[in-house]
Amino acid sequence: MSTVVAQARAWLAQDPDPETRDELAALLARVDEGDAAASLELADRFAGRLAFGTAGLRGELGAGSNRMNRVLVAQAAAGLAAYLLERAAGRRPTVVVGYDGRRNSRVFAEDSAELFAGAGLRAILLPRLLPTPVLAFAVRHLDADAGVMVTASHNPPNDNGYKVYLGGPDEGAQIVSPADAEIAAHIDRVAAGDRASLPRSREYETAPESVVDAYVAATAAVAPAPSGADGLSWVYTAMHGVGWETLSRILEVAGYPAPTLVTEQAEPDGAFPTVAFPNPEEPGAMDLAFETARRAGAELIIANDPDADRLAVAIPDDTAPAGWRRLSGNQIGLLLGWRAAERARTIGRPEEPGRASLACSLVSSPGLQTVAEHYGLDFHATLTGFKWISRAPGLIFGFEEALGYLVNPETVRDKDGISAAVAMLGLASEARGRGASVADLVAEFEETFGYFASDQISVRVEQLSAIGAIMAALRAQTPSRIGGAEVERADDLLAGVDDLPPGDVLRFWLTDGSRLIVRPSGTEPKLKLYLDVRGDSAADAQHRIRSLADGARALLAEVS
Repeated sequence: MSTVVAQARAWLAQDPDPETRDELAALLARVDEGDAAASLELADRFAGRLAFGTAGLRGELGAGSNRMNRVLVAQAAAGLAAYLLERAAGRRPTVVVGYDGRRNSRVFAEDSAELFAGAGLRAILLPRLLPTPVLAFAVRHLDADAGVMVTASHNPPNDNGYKVYLGGPDEGAQIVSPADAEIAAHIDRVAAGDRASLPRSREYETAPESVVDAYVAATAAVAPAPSGADGLSWVYTAMHGVGWETLSRILEVAGYPAPTLVTEQAEPDGAFPTVAFPNPEEPGAMDLAFETARRAGAELIIANDPDADRLAVAIPDDTAPAGWRRLSGNQIGLLLGWRAAERARTIGRPEEPGRASLACSLVSSPGLQTVAEHYGLDFHATLTGFKWISRAPGLIFGFEEALGYLVNPETVRDKDGISAAVAMLGLASEARGRGASVADLVAEFEETFGYFASDQISVRVEQLSAIGAIMAALRAQTPSRIGGAEVERADDLLAGVDDLPPGDVLRFWLTDGSRLIVRPSGTEPKLKLYLDVRGDSAADAQHRIRSLADGARALLAEVS
């Protein structure tokens, strides 16, 4: 314990934040008094460092090397600056920094800008809190070498994070290996010293409003309002995030009618007071939107997550308990993929193979491959995350089932919940112009491409070691059956499969054409199971997915 106390006191000496200093000092005082619970908490706060990886940094706010705080962010900024200077070979790199409405986002962003400027980089801070897609756009628009977005997206209220993008040949995409390890090595070298000795400068720039204007114009062009948009009644929620200000400007430029707002959730609020978990996928998160839509007699609900990089859609459904049904991420992705393929055919494309493609993560619906084949487009299944999807060759559209959609790759090389919202409004309005609804579009997709059904099982764990134990057990003995079908083939992506980079993913193909994928979550202490089937009808697909889910739960119980 004496080593942990020494680490904590060294950390305390370099912490510039009075809140986390007081928090750590109080904890140390309790440890000195012999408080066993305080000793355990202190040990957890200094149980290594919050790991920097392809998702950057993300974790709970608080004092200590295993938390998100100003010391950790300063070390990350200085390490990233060293990495960029090393790559620049004598040239002055440019880095742009954005932030959302979460606790400490602006503080972390300003600290980063000062440290980048102090290291000799050209540092540009976005003019105010803005959606993550605006930062991703700004990296390319400003021809920056890198970008940093301070956000924890849809994580719990007391989390924050540090998301890194690279410009140049990476075209504003999120970092991938080996860049993550190289940046992490620089951060570790910085962390061995004293944060207070890092050079800082207030000589950073503030990006002009023209950057946001350019994003607004490019996104409005994704789907200018057709005649069917006239009179469209719809509801929007920003989920206490930063989406509404930017989206409202785009709607005006694109010509869509203003929505009925979920006013309780329209303004940024890092406490997220009306939701237990600020993620549109979570039960209850869209209850206020459903209530607002019932009052308004709306035809459609559109929701963004707090940093507006994800999109959720709900439609009226008399059979649903609330009278509204949220479409799954796969359903939205397949509709938007169909839209992209139709537009590729309409505008024409060069005939050389590999010129245009649809892409999705390997855990997303295989229905997108069916769409691509139907239209003669290439298809790519990637590892999870837009750091991989955005790099698919010839990409015209990409998605992942966790409500992430890339509809405008020439503008933003990341998931973008705002441009996806505009694309969905365009689809809904076009359908409306011929007397159809979004529910009709879903039915038309099934009639054209087949009846796909998906499900997901998430198992939250207290100890991350439990996830490793389950994955090890499944690798040690491949199950012979899952549900009512035999396992035809098992792929272990750690060994590298289908030219994919190695990943901690297991994929089971069943003799009835079903698929089960098991992987640890990249951002939460969860094990995730992804289930996909294709049926002869909607009812058959639902029967198959229920059977597969029962089999997957039984398999988990067996190996846990």
